[in-house]
Amino acid sequence: MTNLKVFIIIPSYNEGVVLKNTILSLPKEYNIVVVDDCSKVSSAEMLEGTSVYYLRHEINLGQGAALQTGMDFAIKNKADIIIHFDADGQHDKNDIPKFIDKLIEGNYDIVLGSRFLDKMHIKSVPKIKIIILKIAIFVNGLLTGMWLSDAHNGFRAMTSKAASLIYFKENRMAHASEILLQIKKHKFRFTEISTHIVYTDHSMEKGQPWHNSLNILIDLIVNKILK
Repeated sequence: MTNLKVFIIIPSYNEGVVLKNTILSLPKEYNIVVVDDCSKVSSAEMLEGTSVYYLRHEINLGQGAALQTGMDFAIKNKADIIIHFDADGQHDKNDIPKFIDKLIEGNYDIVLGSRFLDKMHIKSVPKIKIIILKIAIFVNGLLTGMWLSDAHNGFRAMTSKAASLIYFKENRMAHASEILLQIKKHKFRFTEISTHIVYTDHSMEKGQPWHNSLNILIDLIVNKILK
């Protein structure tokens, strides 16, 4: 693992000081790429002194587009492994080595995080969130044929080869469902791994409102019909 070039892609939009705290918590052996999706206040000055690659969109395009920008950058810089990691501090940095080990030891193309594989982790998920996610799991299964234990979990690890075949057409949150279609299309070897999500006031405020799940569903259906 020490010889592998790992890039952590962090899409960010108006995260403020939480973004810096997230970055400072990460081990320094990783290459960290922050993609600022045209935050109202640029994060560049705040991130001075940190060892990150800072990319910024001149217009707000959404999380899917930010991840695509970060993946393209990582691939151009000879990444071996690419990890998606949220900026709001809800992901556990201690899980990163577990994702990498699972990816390598299982010879997988992509490893997806899940909140629902460990009973202890499930207890930390707000009840309303569980209901929304269970509905999303069912809808994703019907539309993509991918029956996972979790939906819209932003913590993922993938090989650079797999990342080079992934292209997000859905710029915004529907990319989390779209990636399942691409896993199926490219016949990627994949698995899920248990991960702990920390729900703070900030992450809940930044999270998707329940009614936005309808928008994600519409985007996914339109993309599936028109592809």
